[in-house]
Amino acid sequence: MATSTVQAPATVVPAPDTFKSVPPLTLSDSAIEKVREIMATQDPLPAGLRIGVVGGGCSGFQYSMSFENQPGMMDKVFTYGALKVFVDATSLMYLNGCVVDYVETLEAAGFKFENPNTKSTCGCGSSFSV
Repeated sequence: MATSTVQAPATVVPAPDTFKSVPPLTLSDSAIEKVREIMATQDPLPAGLRIGVVGGGCSGFQYSMSFENQPGMMDKVFTYGALKVFVDATSLMYLNGCVVDYVETLEAAGFKFENPNTKSTCGCGSSFSV
């Protein structure tokens, strides 16, 4: 008499190198290029760019960008090509899913933040609320 055995289905677990870590903050190619261009004029050359959210402006919060010589102890560090971006944990909550672009038009040039977490922005577009 033949006996049959029931085997549990195989569980497929991707190899560790197949997991992709997607940064919560995206920088466009033009934003990366412009930051690197500005960084190249600094003496000494900064280690990276800090992007953050600070209180202020008409709507309650504003974006901040500055050059840093090293990340803080509690910073998350993201790498975009040769550019390192430092973000503190509090700002990261507000920047999750945000896209930073650099735009040049006839009227103005600057960095543009497209943030899905904002509920409203001020008329001039430099501050936001969540």
